Amino acid sequence: MRPTIARIVRLAGRLTLLALGVGVLAIVGLQFTGIVRKNVALAADLAASRTQIAALRVRETKQLRTIRRLSDPAGAIPEIHDRLHLVGPHEELIYLRGVPTAAPAGLGESP
Repeated sequence: MRPTIARIVRLAGRLTLLALGVGVLAIVGLQFTGIVRKNVALAADLAASRTQIAALRVRETKQLRTIRRLSDPAGAIPEIHDRLHLVGPHEELIYLRGVPTAAPAGLGESP
């Protein structure tokens, strides 16, 4: 009987060690997968941030160019002229000539 019990104990010990090894490898694998996912997400965020920074730099350059142009009267006067003639969507620009109009009744009279 002793050899059979010793074999069972050895087999149980080996199975326990095998289960512990598989468990440790599974935990390490799960942690590694989580780290890789986090790294990929951070890389995507970093790429998006770099794209936004590049767009903001382009915008800043355009704004600085506009500020320099508008700081000079030679650049500001045409800009003002253009803006006075701009209309929005679904709008029309109507020019009125200096035709005299009659005052509405009752405005200039006192009771």
